[in-house]
Amino acid sequence: MTFLRDADWLTRERVRGYAVLVALAALALLVNSYLKAMGPDGTDFLAFWGAGQVTAAGDPAAAYDLAVQERVQTATGSQGWFAFVNPPPFLFAVAPFGMLPFPIAWIAWVAVTWALWAWASIRAFSRLWPLVLAWPGALLAAGHAQNGLLTGALLVFAATELSRRPNWSGAAIGALVIKPHLAVLAPFWLAAGGRWRAFVGAGVTAIGLLGVSWLAFGTATVLGYMRSWEASALLMQLDNADFFLRMSTFYSQGRLLFGETAARILGALSLLIALAAAVLAWRRFSGDVQAAGAALLAATALASPYLFNYDLPLLIFPTLWLVRQGLDHGFRPYEKLALVALYFAPYATRAAALPLGVNLMPLAALALLALVWTRPAPGQAGRGAGTQTAG
Repeated sequence: MTFLRDADWLTRERVRGYAVLVALAALALLVNSYLKAMGPDGTDFLAFWGAGQVTAAGDPAAAYDLAVQERVQTATGSQGWFAFVNPPPFLFAVAPFGMLPFPIAWIAWVAVTWALWAWASIRAFSRLWPLVLAWPGALLAAGHAQNGLLTGALLVFAATELSRRPNWSGAAIGALVIKPHLAVLAPFWLAAGGRWRAFVGAGVTAIGLLGVSWLAFGTATVLGYMRSWEASALLMQLDNADFFLRMSTFYSQGRLLFGETAARILGALSLLIALAAAVLAWRRFSGDVQAAGAALLAATALASPYLFNYDLPLLIFPTLWLVRQGLDHGFRPYEKLALVALYFAPYATRAAALPLGVNLMPLAALALLALVWTRPAPGQAGRGAGTQTAG
């Protein structure tokens, strides 16, 4: 049983070797994702590129015009196309890529957003850089050319820099106005910790970005964004099993398996657990910023009813925080194996969702939060079972 309980065979050298193998496999899979993205089925990135192209051409309101977007996106040769539903400040991010040919824009977007995420994550866990570079959760986001790497970079940076640069940390949280449901816990977390400089910085940044985008893109663009809510609402109203299997929330899986009423109850319970964790983390970890940040980011994956596995690059922070705690204070029984499973969870649960008929990522996110929460507060941790074997 010690083979599984302590996993002493998982040495530092083996972890780095496995990381190299995973990274090589990731590159091959990423090339495959690119080839599929250039095919007739299209890719999520078409929505960003199409919005960026009309914005760069001087017609940002057309980013939310479904007829225009169908025409622009299918002009690439794709038979599929996607509605753009992000708030207007996100147009600042996608406009430069809309000036590039679609095949080049896809590569540039993935490279830039992955680099930002890797920079923020390695900054947080410099000793564990091989685990950052090989993380399968980043592969999933990169393969979709979605914005999970960008939002993950913002959240990881915010949690890392809160003590040293609270204004910048708050600004990173405020920039999540581009995907606000990922920041729903952050104001409560900052207020509970008395981090008022970051709190104000987040609010000023969010309001500032909204105001600047209004001035830059006009009222028609703002109204177009508001009309795009109908497209999002329609997606949630459809009984599309594949759509809900691609989502990674308790609400989505409850909706798929048990119906709307059960889904609402599960979603509400998930949000309450996440909110309680975010607010109480400061007391639980005696004010330790990194530990409280790990709890916040783990809880963020449970807070929203609308979330996909490609939104989860933010989970690198709580996952590697647990690895670092294990290295510094000893791993608990079976913790190494649990961390290996959670390390692969964003990608593995998405790959298994369609064959299994259920997306298990909500359970993995809950397990990750539980592991973070049950870790002794830094400075009070005793030596546990296991040895220092990773990073």
